Amino acid sequence: MTDGKLRVIIENVQPQVDAGLYPAKRTIGERVDVIADIFGDGHDHIRAELLYKFGKKAEWKVLEMQSAVNDIWSASFLTTEKGSYYFTIRAWIDHFDTWYDGFKKKAAAKVDVTVELMEGAEYLHAVAKGDAKIIAVAKKLEDKANQSQAIATVLSEDFAKIVHERPLRQHETLYSKELEVHVEHTKALYSTWYELFPRSSSLQAGKHGTFQDTIKLLPRIAAMNFDVLYLPPIHPIGKVNRKGKNNNVKSSAGEPGSPWAIGSDEGGHKAVHKELGTLEDYKKLIAEAKKHKIDIALDVAFQCAPDHPYVKEHPEWFKQRPDGTIQYAENPPKKYQDIYPFNFETEQWSELWNELKSVIVFWIEAGVKIFRVDNPHTKPIPFWEWVIAEINKEHSDIIFLAEAFTRPKIMSSLAKVGFTQSYTYFTWRVNKQEITEYMTELVNGPSRNYFRPNFWPNTPDILPFHLQHQGENIFIIRIALAATLSSSYGLYGPPYEFYENTPIDGREEYFNSEKFEIKSYDWRKTNRMTDIITLLNKARRENPALQSTWNMTFCSIENPNLIAFLKTTDDLSNIVLMVVNLDPHGKQSGYLQLPKDKLKMGPKLNIKLQDIITDEQYTWTQDWNYVELEPNKMPFHLFKLDVRESQM
Repeated sequence: MTDGKLRVIIENVQPQVDAGLYPAKRTIGERVDVIADIFGDGHDHIRAELLYKFGKKAEWKVLEMQSAVNDIWSASFLTTEKGSYYFTIRAWIDHFDTWYDGFKKKAAAKVDVTVELMEGAEYLHAVAKGDAKIIAVAKKLEDKANQSQAIATVLSEDFAKIVHERPLRQHETLYSKELEVHVEHTKALYSTWYELFPRSSSLQAGKHGTFQDTIKLLPRIAAMNFDVLYLPPIHPIGKVNRKGKNNNVKSSAGEPGSPWAIGSDEGGHKAVHKELGTLEDYKKLIAEAKKHKIDIALDVAFQCAPDHPYVKEHPEWFKQRPDGTIQYAENPPKKYQDIYPFNFETEQWSELWNELKSVIVFWIEAGVKIFRVDNPHTKPIPFWEWVIAEINKEHSDIIFLAEAFTRPKIMSSLAKVGFTQSYTYFTWRVNKQEITEYMTELVNGPSRNYFRPNFWPNTPDILPFHLQHQGENIFIIRIALAATLSSSYGLYGPPYEFYENTPIDGREEYFNSEKFEIKSYDWRKTNRMTDIITLLNKARRENPALQSTWNMTFCSIENPNLIAFLKTTDDLSNIVLMVVNLDPHGKQSGYLQLPKDKLKMGPKLNIKLQDIITDEQYTWTQDWNYVELEPNKMPFHLFKLDVRESQM
């Protein structure tokens, strides 16, 4: 039986994930806004406190919670360290404050408060704890000969301060859980990715690129203000069942095959493709990239080519078919004869798990801090929960990006069990309604506490239909949206920069895909897209408001082809407004209204706007202000706002 004197109920505490089964996620410098429904029976006043600490063994820090409408209470704390914070809530009926509120009402109504003064004196003695000043105030209330002075004492500001600072603590309800918030470094939230195939990095047409060639491209990528360079798998490529051009089941002599068909007689997941260079060359690439403030992201694809050493050494790790062959990967009607998936239901699953963990550890020891994980949704979620937790025990600064274009619940589960970031459905959210609904879900839905999006307008696997036949402007529109809606975004670089949009007929796939052949790019070339990407990424670096996904507010704008949203820092020191014309073909215009409550704006305003990309300047003084965008000139405005009170 519970203590019958505990009258306060604490429920619906947020943030929490699956009733506290998994930690909520934040990065260093992010605020944790704790809210809860806290209430009791009757009209007695409630006091509530947020208790939080860094690490299990630390002492609790205490913050007073504030109440709002409908019994919702809140308080916030700032994260300053990597690791785990814990928090809980306690609350109680404050009879002293309840008495005080009633006394003020009775005094105002000029009713007799003799007994109330006696009660007040008792409360003062209860909270005084030997404080002579408080006891002296209690004696004033007990002085029946000077009741008017006693009433004046209770109604004074000094007395109100006593009531607030010395709550009467009795019968405290402590929330049943200590909830965890896992805090990671800022790159978990804010990162800018450029993907290229190192075998296509040579400046010499037709030549297989190397890590040394990729090093030569680092200044170019750094100049575009990217901070992550992601390379597809760098391991030996299988020779058995090697795929040819355009995924042909037969390869011709000299065709390089798919980097995702990992392993050959030259080695497996811990080896480097010899035409790319050596392990030492790869380490040099990592070191040189750091000089440019770029991290190298390694692709982790847990699958094997038929001639991978694992197939011969551990046939029990693969699914055997009745005819004695090993089951290759399929996603009907697609077939991947060059890839064998692991059988995670093998009796030797523990050995398999530990070997795959050792692959990640091997590359961490080589200097890798970021892993883009290929198709994690095709491997058991308990495996990912285990292996990420194991890695985090020794290496707290590793980022795992889940390349999981799959069903929502699976994507959510992967994020809950430890993936730092995830690919998203942004690739297919195109019109205003789709974008608005999806961003509202990401920012305001329950997944906000565990799912960090990374927006990609294209990938080597995906050339979305909207990029295929609408010209250059749609490329600019989509990159502008990706770079400003999400604080982490990436692009499959050279094809996007150079507007490659030739598909396999009727499919969202590149014709002559780089997955199956070496491309020759003119890496010395730049164009309008290069310049826009550079300026967008520069804006992201210089404007803290663009370094978070969670601070976005959509603005009203009277045109379905225009979308506008605001991003601000907590203190409003940095305010950015993005307006995008979603129509790549024609001029669109409309009137836009800023959210006054969000900006704490007065009735009359003088708003200075500077377009970060074009340097154009405007002044807005009305509630609704005119916007016009011609896509051939620039299909978006990225404004920095200076909000001032009008002097008129």
